[in-house]
Amino acid sequence: MIIKFSGRLNLNESLYSGQAFRWRAYDSWNYGILFGQIIKIRQRDNDLEFYSSSGCEEEIEPLLKRYLRLDDNLEKIYEEISKGVQIISSIQNYSGLRILDQEPWECMISFICSANSNIPRISKNIEDIANTFGEPLEMDGQLRRTFPSADVLADVSIEELRKLGLGFRAKYVSAAANMISEGAIDLYTLKESSYDEALESLVTVPGIGDKVGNCITLFSLNKLESFPVDVWIDRALREWYPKLIDKNLTRSKMRPWAQEFFGEYAGYANQYLFHGRRLQDKNTK
Repeated sequence: MIIKFSGRLNLNESLYSGQAFRWRAYDSWNYGILFGQIIKIRQRDNDLEFYSSSGCEEEIEPLLKRYLRLDDNLEKIYEEISKGVQIISSIQNYSGLRILDQEPWECMISFICSANSNIPRISKNIEDIANTFGEPLEMDGQLRRTFPSADVLADVSIEELRKLGLGFRAKYVSAAANMISEGAIDLYTLKESSYDEALESLVTVPGIGDKVGNCITLFSLNKLESFPVDVWIDRALREWYPKLIDKNLTRSKMRPWAQEFFGEYAGYANQYLFHGRRLQDKNTK
């Protein structure tokens, strides 16, 4: 099925920029697990071609448009966040990179697993959880599994999770699963809450601090003012904004500074800074 869209989109940069962790490229297609099924998708100029393992493409189309945030006005966003030559360079290099609107539960666990980790390891952790506890799916000879629900993971012991290589993160995944399963937090209600209310609720979950909480609010709860500060953002802000950033500024204070500096689309600024700074080191090796 074909989706026609206006505006800029760089599908590959959007899918593989450290926001989501279960996309795989194969034979000109990108395969991911969305909406309880396998989706394969590719871009051809201003067209997106996609198919689903369920065969229900007409039902999937509006969900996929939302997932890719095709209604976001990137021209307006770029105008708002283009503050500094480095972020302008990142926007030019990765033009069309969009924030993804992910399913909140999987997003929560993905970023709990991100603590002291890296993208390949996070991807492996999430895939291993799905392969062990998810439901089977098949498309084009590819065998994948859904990400298990909170109810399913709540019945899994911490030791079983540790065996998947989660390490100290296992206890946090277990705690999050139990809190969601018991209704202590309703992630879909947080979509409708303010940014401050959503973040305040998320950080009550063991293993979720300000950085992880901001990742969840940005990538799954529709809070584009979110600004997660990790090692790459710390480096980007200190190196690229030395006249504006006090050298003694802590990461906890960087976030509100950046939100004020970049404004309502600080989350988009964050993703371009993160992607640009992380790939800067990779490209110079």
